Amino acid sequence: MSSSTGSYNTGAVVVAAGSSSRMGGGDKIFAPLLGRPLICYALDQLESFAPVTEVVLVLGSAALGRGRNLVQQQGYRKVSRVCPGGARRQDSVRAGLEALSPCRWVMVHDGARPCLDQGILGRGLEAVQETGAAVAGVPVKDTIKKVSPQGLVTGTPPRSLLWAAQTPQVFDYQLLWEAHQRCTQDVTDDAAMLEALGHPVRMFLGSGANLKVTTPEDLILAEALLRAKAKARP
Repeated sequence: MSSSTGSYNTGAVVVAAGSSSRMGGGDKIFAPLLGRPLICYALDQLESFAPVTEVVLVLGSAALGRGRNLVQQQGYRKVSRVCPGGARRQDSVRAGLEALSPCRWVMVHDGARPCLDQGILGRGLEAVQETGAAVAGVPVKDTIKKVSPQGLVTGTPPRSLLWAAQTPQVFDYQLLWEAHQRCTQDVTDDAAMLEALGHPVRMFLGSGANLKVTTPEDLILAEALLRAKAKARP
């Protein structure tokens, strides 16, 4: 990937190279959800979001063939590459960034979040204009406790200041690329790289429905949410 930001197009990296260890067997990305593989729902939204001109799908090495067949069968025009991920999530994102054509903005989305919608994508692209880094999230509803390794409560941070981070996370491509070069510590999301380097990150409103499928129970909930969304369409 060239270091140039190129045009003002928006690319997307869909990360789906995890182990699915809590799903009780099988790759959750291809788990049936209302009769279709789970990964299709996020890809559908990016395919229909006009500002996105290219999508790179990052999968585990064992799933590459299946992923490429799915892209062909579903007729996704924007998915230009299906590439292998790495040992850590950040390694997989970096592989996706390297595979993207030159772009100004890049959206990074977890493939295990099937309830993505056009409103979230639009808010993300608007928010990133301010700081070059923006994260979808929702205010937490529960009181959060900090707990010691011994199980003792050590603090109760103000709930009004706490948000649960989601994806998509949207960045100036060059800014994220440089963060991946400079940040060597393990992180759980790309925004944490920018935070560690002292760069401001804007939070924008995601959705309570934008859950990450991690367990079989999450599949049941995602199916219910997608059914409700389909019924709500005019």
